[in-house]
Amino acid sequence: MQLLSELFSRASHGIDAPEVRVQTHLSNGLPRFTMVGLPQGSVRESRDRVRSALLNSHFDWPDRHITVNLSPADLPKEGGRYDLPIALGILAASQQVPVDALHRHEFLGELSLDGKIQAVPGCIGAARAAAAAGRAIVLPTAVAEMATTVPDAQVIAADNLLQLCAHLNAQVPIEPLQAVWPDHVPEYPDLADVRGQSAARRALELAASGNHNLLFCGPPGTGKTMLASRLPGLLPPLSPDEALDSLAVRCLGTNPLPTTWRQRPFRSPHHSASAVALVGGGSKPRPGEVSLAHCGTLFLDELPEFGRHTLDMLREPLESGQISLARAQHRLTYPARFQLVAAMNPCPCGYAGDNERDCRCSEDQVQRYQQRISGPLMDRIDLQLALKRPATADVLGGPTQEESSSIVRERVGATRQRQMQRQGCLNANLTPEQLLSVCRLNDEDRDYFQRAADTLHLSPRATLRCLKVARTIADTSQSETVLRPHLAEALGYRSTLPDA
Repeated sequence: MQLLSELFSRASHGIDAPEVRVQTHLSNGLPRFTMVGLPQGSVRESRDRVRSALLNSHFDWPDRHITVNLSPADLPKEGGRYDLPIALGILAASQQVPVDALHRHEFLGELSLDGKIQAVPGCIGAARAAAAAGRAIVLPTAVAEMATTVPDAQVIAADNLLQLCAHLNAQVPIEPLQAVWPDHVPEYPDLADVRGQSAARRALELAASGNHNLLFCGPPGTGKTMLASRLPGLLPPLSPDEALDSLAVRCLGTNPLPTTWRQRPFRSPHHSASAVALVGGGSKPRPGEVSLAHCGTLFLDELPEFGRHTLDMLREPLESGQISLARAQHRLTYPARFQLVAAMNPCPCGYAGDNERDCRCSEDQVQRYQQRISGPLMDRIDLQLALKRPATADVLGGPTQEESSSIVRERVGATRQRQMQRQGCLNANLTPEQLLSVCRLNDEDRDYFQRAADTLHLSPRATLRCLKVARTIADTSQSETVLRPHLAEALGYRSTLPDA
Protein backbone atom coordinates (compact mmCIF):
# COMPACT_ATOMS: atom_id res chain seq x y z
CA MET A 1 0.00 0.00 0.00
CA GLN A 2 1.48 3.35 -1.09
CA LEU A 3 1.63 5.69 1.90
CA LEU A 4 4.00 8.26 0.38
CA SER A 5 3.22 11.20 -1.90
CA GLU A 6 5.17 14.09 -3.41
CA LEU A 7 3.93 17.21 -5.13
CA PHE A 8 5.22 20.66 -6.04
CA SER A 9 4.68 24.13 -4.64
CA ARG A 10 6.52 27.45 -4.71
CA ALA A 11 8.11 29.55 -1.97
CA SER A 12 8.24 33.34 -2.05
CA HIS A 13 11.77 34.77 -2.17
CA GLY A 14 11.50 38.37 -3.29
CA ILE A 15 9.91 38.28 -6.74
CA ASP A 16 11.40 34.83 -7.32
CA ALA A 17 9.58 31.60 -6.51
CA PRO A 18 11.93 28.68 -5.69
CA GLU A 19 10.52 25.18 -6.05
CA VAL A 20 9.38 23.41 -2.88
CA ARG A 21 8.68 19.66 -2.86
CA VAL A 22 5.97 18.72 -0.38
CA GLN A 23 6.51 15.10 0.67
CA THR A 24 3.94 13.34 2.86
CA HIS A 25 4.38 9.97 4.57
CA LEU A 26 1.83 8.00 6.60
CA SER A 27 3.27 5.49 9.06
CA ASN A 28 2.07 3.28 11.87
CA GLY A 29 2.14 4.53 15.44
CA LEU A 30 0.23 6.93 17.60
CA PRO A 31 -1.71 9.51 15.57
CA ARG A 32 0.33 12.68 15.34
CA PHE A 33 1.32 15.34 12.80
CA THR A 34 4.98 16.24 12.28
CA MET A 35 6.27 18.91 9.89
CA VAL A 36 9.94 19.31 8.99
CA GLY A 37 11.88 21.40 6.48
CA LEU A 38 12.42 24.73 8.27
CA PRO A 39 8.74 25.78 8.60
CA GLN A 40 8.04 29.07 10.37
CA GLY A 41 5.26 29.52 12.93
CA SER A 42 2.61 30.45 10.37
CA VAL A 43 3.38 27.24 8.42
CA ARG A 44 3.16 25.07 11.54
CA GLU A 45 -0.33 26.43 12.13
CA SER A 46 -1.42 24.86 8.85
CA ARG A 47 -1.85 21.53 10.68
CA ASP A 48 -5.08 22.73 12.28
CA ARG A 49 -6.32 24.54 9.16
CA VAL A 50 -5.68 21.51 6.95
CA ARG A 51 -7.37 19.07 9.35
CA SER A 52 -10.50 21.21 9.65
CA ALA A 53 -10.62 21.84 5.89
CA LEU A 54 -10.42 18.12 5.09
CA LEU A 55 -13.06 17.11 7.62
CA ASN A 56 -15.45 19.90 6.58
CA SER A 57 -14.96 18.88 2.95
CA HIS A 58 -16.06 15.29 3.86
CA PHE A 59 -12.65 13.68 3.47
CA ASP A 60 -11.14 11.21 5.92
CA TRP A 61 -8.36 12.30 8.25
CA PRO A 62 -5.83 9.43 8.43
CA ASP A 63 -5.56 7.88 11.89
CA ARG A 64 -1.79 7.54 11.52
CA HIS A 65 1.50 9.27 12.15
CA ILE A 66 1.66 11.95 9.42
CA THR A 67 5.07 13.37 8.46
CA VAL A 68 5.28 16.31 6.06
CA ASN A 69 8.65 17.36 4.66
CA LEU A 70 9.07 20.70 2.89
CA SER A 71 12.17 20.36 0.75
CA PRO A 72 14.74 21.92 0.43
CA ALA A 73 15.24 22.12 4.17
CA ASP A 74 17.56 25.16 4.07
CA LEU A 75 14.90 27.42 2.48
CA PRO A 76 12.74 29.20 5.07
CA LYS A 77 9.00 28.57 4.58
CA GLU A 78 6.48 31.21 5.65
CA GLY A 79 2.78 31.96 5.34
CA GLY A 80 -0.25 29.86 4.55
CA ARG A 81 0.70 29.20 0.92
CA TYR A 82 1.51 25.53 1.68
CA ASP A 83 -1.92 24.63 3.11
CA LEU A 84 -3.26 23.39 -0.21
CA PRO A 85 -0.27 21.19 -1.18
CA ILE A 86 -0.11 19.74 2.35
CA ALA A 87 -3.79 18.84 2.24
CA LEU A 88 -3.45 17.25 -1.21
CA GLY A 89 -0.34 15.39 -0.08
CA ILE A 90 -2.28 13.83 2.79
CA LEU A 91 -5.15 12.92 0.46
CA ALA A 92 -2.76 11.37 -2.07
CA ALA A 93 -0.84 9.38 0.57
CA SER A 94 -4.15 8.05 1.91
CA GLN A 95 -5.29 7.22 -1.66
CA GLN A 96 -8.20 9.66 -1.69
CA VAL A 97 -6.84 11.39 -4.81
CA PRO A 98 -4.59 9.86 -7.52
CA VAL A 99 -0.88 10.49 -7.11
CA ASP A 100 -0.17 10.60 -10.86
CA ALA A 101 -2.41 13.65 -11.37
CA LEU A 102 -0.39 15.69 -8.89
CA HIS A 103 2.92 15.52 -10.75
CA ARG A 104 1.60 17.59 -13.67
CA HIS A 105 0.59 20.49 -11.42
CA GLU A 106 1.96 22.92 -8.88
CA PHE A 107 -0.24 24.06 -6.01
CA LEU A 108 -0.45 27.28 -4.05
CA GLY A 109 -3.14 28.46 -1.67
CA GLU A 110 -4.25 28.97 1.90
CA LEU A 111 -7.18 26.94 3.23
CA SER A 112 -10.01 28.26 5.35
CA LEU A 113 -11.62 25.91 7.86
CA ASP A 114 -14.51 25.12 5.49
CA GLY A 115 -12.19 24.09 2.64
CA LYS A 116 -12.24 27.30 0.60
CA ILE A 117 -8.97 28.27 -1.05
CA GLN A 118 -7.79 31.77 -0.11
CA ALA A 119 -5.50 34.13 -2.02
CA VAL A 120 -1.78 34.25 -1.29
CA PRO A 121 0.86 36.79 -2.40
CA GLY A 122 3.47 36.14 -5.07
CA CYS A 123 1.28 34.49 -7.72
CA ILE A 124 3.09 36.16 -10.65
CA GLY A 125 6.50 34.81 -9.68
CA ALA A 126 5.04 31.37 -9.02
CA ALA A 127 3.25 31.31 -12.40
CA ARG A 128 6.46 32.33 -14.18
CA ALA A 129 8.44 29.56 -12.48
CA ALA A 130 5.75 26.93 -13.13
CA ALA A 131 5.61 27.87 -16.81
CA ALA A 132 9.41 27.52 -17.04
CA ALA A 133 9.14 24.06 -15.42
CA GLY A 134 6.45 23.00 -17.89
CA ARG A 135 3.76 22.39 -15.27
CA ALA A 136 0.28 23.82 -14.77
CA ILE A 137 -0.25 25.87 -11.62
CA VAL A 138 -3.35 25.69 -9.43
CA LEU A 139 -4.17 29.01 -7.79
CA PRO A 140 -7.06 30.50 -5.82
CA THR A 141 -9.67 32.05 -8.08
CA ALA A 142 -9.06 35.50 -6.55
CA VAL A 143 -5.56 35.73 -8.09
CA ALA A 144 -5.68 33.17 -10.90
CA GLU A 145 -6.85 35.63 -13.56
CA MET A 146 -3.93 37.91 -12.78
CA ALA A 147 -1.49 35.01 -13.31
CA THR A 148 -2.77 34.44 -16.85
CA THR A 149 -0.80 37.52 -17.91
CA VAL A 150 2.35 35.37 -17.67
CA PRO A 151 3.29 34.07 -21.14
CA ASP A 152 2.86 30.29 -21.62
CA ALA A 153 1.39 29.87 -18.14
CA GLN A 154 -1.30 27.20 -17.74
CA VAL A 155 -3.40 28.46 -14.84
CA ILE A 156 -6.17 26.49 -13.15
CA ALA A 157 -8.48 28.39 -10.81
CA ALA A 158 -10.02 26.57 -7.85
CA ASP A 159 -12.57 27.87 -5.35
CA ASN A 160 -12.45 25.07 -2.81
CA LEU A 161 -10.88 21.73 -2.00
CA LEU A 162 -13.83 19.65 -3.19
CA GLN A 163 -13.85 21.28 -6.62
CA LEU A 164 -10.12 20.74 -7.04
CA CYS A 165 -10.25 17.10 -5.99
CA ALA A 166 -13.07 16.46 -8.47
CA HIS A 167 -10.75 17.84 -11.15
CA LEU A 168 -7.81 15.68 -10.03
CA ASN A 169 -10.05 12.59 -9.99
CA ALA A 170 -11.14 13.42 -13.59
CA GLN A 171 -14.76 13.69 -12.48
CA VAL A 172 -15.40 17.38 -13.16
CA PRO A 173 -12.37 18.75 -15.08
CA ILE A 174 -11.49 22.43 -14.68
CA GLU A 175 -10.51 24.11 -17.93
CA PRO A 176 -7.36 26.27 -17.76
CA LEU A 177 -8.05 29.98 -17.84
CA GLN A 178 -7.51 31.84 -21.07
CA ALA A 179 -4.85 34.55 -21.13
CA VAL A 180 -6.27 37.94 -20.20
CA TRP A 181 -4.82 40.98 -21.91
CA PRO A 182 -6.92 43.92 -20.71
CA ASP A 183 -7.79 46.42 -23.43
CA HIS A 184 -8.09 49.09 -20.75
CA VAL A 185 -6.08 52.15 -21.81
CA PRO A 186 -4.25 53.67 -18.83
CA GLU A 187 -5.48 57.16 -18.02
CA TYR A 188 -3.08 59.81 -16.76
CA PRO A 189 -3.47 63.50 -15.93
CA ASP A 190 -3.03 65.66 -19.04
CA LEU A 191 -0.10 68.04 -19.42
CA ALA A 192 -2.45 70.50 -21.15
CA ASP A 193 -3.88 71.31 -17.70
CA VAL A 194 -0.61 73.05 -16.77
CA ARG A 195 -0.82 76.76 -17.64
CA GLY A 196 2.40 78.59 -18.37
CA GLN A 197 5.65 77.11 -16.96
CA SER A 198 7.16 76.52 -20.39
CA ALA A 199 10.61 75.88 -18.90
CA ALA A 200 9.21 73.26 -16.54
CA ARG A 201 7.32 71.59 -19.38
CA ARG A 202 10.56 71.46 -21.36
CA ALA A 203 12.42 69.88 -18.43
CA LEU A 204 9.62 67.36 -17.97
CA GLU A 205 9.85 66.33 -21.63
CA LEU A 206 13.62 65.94 -21.39
CA ALA A 207 13.25 63.83 -18.24
CA ALA A 208 10.78 61.55 -20.02
CA SER A 209 12.90 61.37 -23.18
CA GLY A 210 16.12 60.29 -21.49
CA ASN A 211 14.82 58.72 -18.24
CA HIS A 212 16.52 61.45 -16.20
CA ASN A 213 15.83 62.32 -12.57
CA LEU A 214 14.23 65.71 -11.99
CA LEU A 215 13.93 68.28 -9.19
CA PHE A 216 11.55 71.25 -9.12
CA CYS A 217 12.33 74.04 -6.67
CA GLY A 218 9.94 76.95 -6.23
CA PRO A 219 7.46 78.79 -4.00
CA PRO A 220 4.20 77.12 -2.95
CA GLY A 221 1.52 76.97 -5.61
CA THR A 222 3.79 77.13 -8.66
CA GLY A 223 2.62 73.71 -9.96
CA LYS A 224 5.45 71.43 -8.83
CA THR A 225 3.18 68.54 -7.82
CA MET A 226 0.92 69.09 -10.81
CA LEU A 227 3.88 68.84 -13.18
CA ALA A 228 5.29 65.74 -11.50
CA SER A 229 1.97 63.88 -11.76
CA ARG A 230 2.02 64.40 -15.55
CA LEU A 231 5.29 62.53 -16.09
CA PRO A 232 3.83 58.97 -16.34
CA GLY A 233 1.49 60.17 -19.10
CA LEU A 234 4.48 61.27 -21.20
CA LEU A 235 6.16 57.88 -21.08
CA PRO A 236 5.51 55.08 -23.60
CA PRO A 237 3.29 52.17 -22.50
CA LEU A 238 4.94 49.43 -20.47
CA SER A 239 6.28 46.50 -22.45
CA PRO A 240 4.89 43.08 -21.42
CA ASP A 241 8.11 42.20 -19.56
CA GLU A 242 8.16 45.54 -17.73
CA ALA A 243 4.49 45.20 -16.84
CA LEU A 244 5.04 41.71 -15.42
CA ASP A 245 8.07 42.83 -13.39
CA SER A 246 6.07 45.70 -11.94
CA LEU A 247 3.06 43.49 -11.27
CA ALA A 248 5.25 40.83 -9.62
CA VAL A 249 6.40 43.38 -7.04
CA ARG A 250 2.94 44.83 -6.48
CA CYS A 251 1.31 41.42 -5.94
CA LEU A 252 3.69 40.69 -3.05
CA GLY A 253 1.57 43.09 -0.97
CA THR A 254 -1.91 44.02 -2.12
CA ASN A 255 -3.58 42.34 -5.07
CA PRO A 256 -3.82 44.95 -7.85
CA LEU A 257 -6.77 45.06 -10.21
CA PRO A 258 -6.05 43.27 -13.50
CA THR A 259 -7.22 46.35 -15.44
CA THR A 260 -4.34 48.44 -14.09
CA TRP A 261 -1.47 46.06 -14.75
CA ARG A 262 -0.28 47.98 -17.83
CA GLN A 263 -0.28 51.34 -16.02
CA ARG A 264 3.01 52.85 -14.96
CA PRO A 265 3.26 53.14 -11.17
CA PHE A 266 3.28 56.60 -9.60
CA ARG A 267 4.27 56.45 -5.93
CA SER A 268 4.15 59.53 -3.73
CA PRO A 269 5.10 58.68 -0.12
CA HIS A 270 4.62 61.30 2.61
CA HIS A 271 7.75 62.97 3.93
CA SER A 272 7.19 61.29 7.31
CA ALA A 273 7.84 57.87 5.72
CA SER A 274 10.56 55.85 7.41
CA ALA A 275 13.60 54.39 5.68
CA VAL A 276 12.00 50.93 5.80
CA ALA A 277 8.84 52.25 4.14
CA LEU A 278 10.88 53.95 1.43
CA VAL A 279 13.42 51.27 0.48
CA GLY A 280 11.91 48.17 2.09
CA GLY A 281 12.83 46.04 5.07
CA GLY A 282 11.40 44.34 8.13
CA SER A 283 12.22 41.04 9.82
CA LYS A 284 11.40 39.44 6.48
CA PRO A 285 12.28 42.19 4.01
CA ARG A 286 9.27 43.49 2.12
CA PRO A 287 9.42 45.80 -0.91
CA GLY A 288 9.36 49.52 -0.21
CA GLU A 289 8.24 52.48 -2.27
CA VAL A 290 11.33 52.36 -4.50
CA SER A 291 10.39 48.82 -5.59
CA LEU A 292 6.67 49.54 -5.87
CA ALA A 293 7.67 52.37 -8.25
CA HIS A 294 9.63 49.94 -10.46
CA CYS A 295 9.25 50.92 -14.15
CA GLY A 296 7.40 54.04 -12.99
CA THR A 297 7.85 57.27 -11.07
CA LEU A 298 8.78 57.93 -7.45
CA PHE A 299 7.66 61.43 -6.47
CA LEU A 300 9.09 62.93 -3.29
CA ASP A 301 7.28 66.14 -2.39
CA GLU A 302 8.83 68.48 0.21
CA LEU A 303 12.17 66.77 -0.34
CA PRO A 304 14.13 68.48 2.51
CA GLU A 305 11.45 67.37 5.01
CA PHE A 306 12.46 63.73 4.54
CA GLY A 307 15.09 62.45 6.95
CA ARG A 308 18.58 62.87 5.54
CA HIS A 309 19.44 59.25 6.38
CA THR A 310 16.25 58.14 4.62
CA LEU A 311 17.08 60.11 1.47
CA ASP A 312 20.66 58.84 1.35
CA MET A 313 19.34 55.28 1.16
CA LEU A 314 18.14 56.14 -2.35
CA ARG A 315 21.71 56.24 -3.64
CA GLU A 316 22.05 52.50 -4.29
CA PRO A 317 18.78 51.98 -6.22
CA LEU A 318 19.32 55.17 -8.24
CA GLU A 319 22.64 53.78 -9.48
CA SER A 320 21.97 50.04 -9.77
CA GLY A 321 18.21 49.83 -10.41
CA GLN A 322 17.73 47.37 -7.55
CA ILE A 323 17.80 47.27 -3.77
CA SER A 324 19.43 44.50 -1.70
CA LEU A 325 18.04 43.94 1.79
CA ALA A 326 20.00 41.69 4.16
CA ARG A 327 18.74 40.30 7.48
CA ALA A 328 19.91 37.50 9.76
CA GLN A 329 17.92 34.82 7.93
CA HIS A 330 17.04 36.57 4.69
CA ARG A 331 18.85 38.30 1.85
CA LEU A 332 16.51 39.54 -0.83
CA THR A 333 16.99 41.71 -3.89
CA TYR A 334 14.03 43.63 -5.28
CA PRO A 335 13.98 45.53 -8.60
CA ALA A 336 13.93 49.31 -8.18
CA ARG A 337 14.43 50.89 -11.59
CA PHE A 338 12.37 54.03 -11.11
CA GLN A 339 12.50 57.64 -12.22
CA LEU A 340 12.89 60.09 -9.35
CA VAL A 341 10.95 63.35 -9.43
CA ALA A 342 11.30 65.61 -6.40
CA ALA A 343 9.88 68.96 -5.36
CA MET A 344 11.01 71.42 -2.71
CA ASN A 345 10.63 74.98 -1.54
CA PRO A 346 13.73 77.19 -1.73
CA CYS A 347 13.62 77.95 2.02
CA PRO A 348 11.62 77.08 5.16
CA CYS A 349 8.99 79.75 4.52
CA GLY A 350 8.95 78.94 0.81
CA TYR A 351 9.35 82.41 -0.68
CA ALA A 352 13.08 82.93 -1.20
CA GLY A 353 13.55 84.53 -4.61
CA ASP A 354 9.81 85.17 -5.07
CA ASN A 355 9.05 88.51 -6.75
CA GLU A 356 5.69 88.97 -5.03
CA ARG A 357 6.26 87.91 -1.41
CA ASP A 358 9.14 88.62 0.89
CA CYS A 359 11.16 85.79 2.43
CA ARG A 360 11.23 85.76 6.25
CA CYS A 361 14.20 83.39 6.52
CA SER A 362 17.76 84.33 7.34
CA GLU A 363 20.64 83.32 5.10
CA ASP A 364 21.72 80.69 7.60
CA GLN A 365 18.20 79.22 7.73
CA VAL A 366 18.08 78.98 3.94
CA GLN A 367 21.48 77.31 3.82
CA ARG A 368 20.64 74.80 6.56
CA TYR A 369 17.35 73.98 4.85
CA GLN A 370 18.99 73.25 1.51
CA GLN A 371 21.79 71.27 3.12
CA ARG A 372 19.30 68.72 4.39
CA ILE A 373 19.78 67.15 0.95
CA SER A 374 23.22 65.63 0.68
CA GLY A 375 25.58 66.43 -2.15
CA PRO A 376 25.80 62.81 -3.37
CA LEU A 377 22.02 62.69 -3.76
CA MET A 378 21.93 66.03 -5.61
CA ASP A 379 24.64 64.65 -7.92
CA ARG A 380 22.21 61.94 -9.01
CA ILE A 381 19.45 64.41 -9.96
CA ASP A 382 20.15 65.31 -13.58
CA LEU A 383 17.69 68.16 -14.08
CA GLN A 384 17.35 70.82 -11.36
CA LEU A 385 14.95 73.62 -12.20
CA ALA A 386 13.88 76.71 -10.25
CA LEU A 387 10.22 77.55 -10.90
CA LYS A 388 8.77 81.05 -10.89
CA ARG A 389 5.21 82.00 -10.07
CA PRO A 390 3.12 81.89 -13.31
CA ALA A 391 1.32 85.03 -14.40
CA THR A 392 -2.27 85.34 -13.25
CA ALA A 393 -3.36 85.95 -16.84
CA ASP A 394 -1.95 82.55 -17.81
CA VAL A 395 -3.74 80.81 -14.94
CA LEU A 396 -7.12 82.48 -15.54
CA GLY A 397 -6.92 82.77 -19.31
CA GLY A 398 -9.30 81.28 -21.86
CA PRO A 399 -9.07 77.83 -23.46
CA THR A 400 -5.59 76.44 -23.09
CA GLN A 401 -3.24 76.45 -26.04
CA GLU A 402 -0.73 74.18 -24.33
CA GLU A 403 0.29 70.87 -25.88
CA SER A 404 -1.47 67.81 -24.55
CA SER A 405 0.28 64.76 -23.12
CA SER A 406 -0.47 62.72 -26.25
CA ILE A 407 1.44 65.16 -28.49
CA VAL A 408 4.44 65.29 -26.18
CA ARG A 409 4.33 61.50 -25.73
CA GLU A 410 4.75 61.02 -29.49
CA ARG A 411 7.92 63.13 -29.45
CA VAL A 412 9.19 61.33 -26.36
CA GLY A 413 8.58 57.95 -28.02
CA ALA A 414 10.47 58.99 -31.13
CA THR A 415 13.40 60.27 -29.06
CA ARG A 416 13.55 57.07 -27.02
CA GLN A 417 13.42 54.97 -30.18
CA ARG A 418 16.37 56.92 -31.58
CA GLN A 419 18.40 56.15 -28.44
CA MET A 420 17.51 52.44 -28.43
CA GLN A 421 18.51 52.07 -32.09
CA ARG A 422 21.83 53.85 -31.52
CA GLN A 423 23.02 52.33 -28.23
CA GLY A 424 20.44 49.80 -27.00
CA CYS A 425 19.50 51.78 -23.88
CA LEU A 426 18.22 55.17 -22.78
CA ASN A 427 20.69 57.99 -22.27
CA ALA A 428 20.40 57.95 -18.47
CA ASN A 429 21.60 54.32 -18.49
CA LEU A 430 24.69 54.88 -20.63
CA THR A 431 27.96 53.50 -19.27
CA PRO A 432 30.95 55.90 -19.23
CA GLU A 433 32.44 54.10 -22.25
CA GLN A 434 29.19 54.34 -24.21
CA LEU A 435 28.75 57.97 -23.20
CA LEU A 436 32.14 59.05 -24.52
CA SER A 437 31.41 57.17 -27.73
CA VAL A 438 28.00 58.77 -28.47
CA CYS A 439 28.91 62.23 -27.12
CA ARG A 440 32.04 63.08 -29.06
CA LEU A 441 32.81 66.81 -28.75
CA ASN A 442 35.10 68.93 -30.86
CA ASP A 443 38.06 70.57 -29.13
CA GLU A 444 36.40 73.96 -28.63
CA ASP A 445 33.20 72.51 -27.18
CA ARG A 446 35.18 70.16 -24.92
CA ASP A 447 37.18 73.08 -23.52
CA TYR A 448 33.97 75.06 -23.00
CA PHE A 449 32.31 72.17 -21.17
CA GLN A 450 35.36 71.55 -18.98
CA ARG A 451 35.59 75.22 -17.94
CA ALA A 452 31.88 75.34 -17.14
CA ALA A 453 32.02 72.13 -15.10
CA ASP A 454 34.96 73.51 -13.11
CA THR A 455 33.18 76.82 -12.54
CA LEU A 456 30.07 75.02 -11.24
CA HIS A 457 32.24 72.67 -9.12
CA LEU A 458 30.60 69.62 -10.62
CA SER A 459 31.81 66.25 -9.39
CA PRO A 460 32.88 63.63 -11.96
CA ARG A 461 29.52 61.90 -11.54
CA ALA A 462 27.57 65.13 -12.03
CA THR A 463 29.74 66.00 -15.06
CA LEU A 464 28.94 62.71 -16.78
CA ARG A 465 25.25 63.02 -15.95
CA CYS A 466 25.23 66.54 -17.37
CA LEU A 467 26.73 65.17 -20.58
CA LYS A 468 23.95 62.55 -20.72
CA VAL A 469 21.37 65.33 -20.50
CA ALA A 470 23.13 67.15 -23.35
CA ARG A 471 22.90 63.98 -25.42
CA THR A 472 19.13 63.84 -24.73
CA ILE A 473 18.73 67.50 -25.71
CA ALA A 474 20.55 66.75 -28.98
CA ASP A 475 18.26 63.77 -29.58
CA THR A 476 15.13 65.86 -29.09
CA SER A 477 16.37 68.23 -31.80
CA GLN A 478 17.34 65.25 -34.00
CA SER A 479 21.00 66.22 -34.00
CA GLU A 480 23.56 63.48 -34.63
CA THR A 481 26.21 65.29 -32.58
CA VAL A 482 26.18 67.18 -29.30
CA LEU A 483 26.69 70.89 -29.98
CA ARG A 484 27.44 73.85 -27.74
CA PRO A 485 23.78 74.97 -27.38
CA HIS A 486 22.95 71.48 -26.11
CA LEU A 487 25.80 71.64 -23.61
CA ALA A 488 24.76 75.12 -22.47
CA GLU A 489 21.17 74.05 -21.82
CA ALA A 490 22.30 70.95 -19.92
CA LEU A 491 24.66 73.04 -17.76
CA GLY A 492 21.79 75.43 -17.08
CA TYR A 493 19.93 72.67 -15.29
CA ARG A 494 22.87 72.36 -12.91
CA SER A 495 23.35 76.04 -12.17
CA THR A 496 19.81 77.13 -11.31
CA LEU A 497 20.02 75.77 -7.77
CA PRO A 498 22.72 76.46 -5.19
CA ASP A 499 24.96 73.58 -4.23
CA ALA A 500 23.58 71.49 -1.36
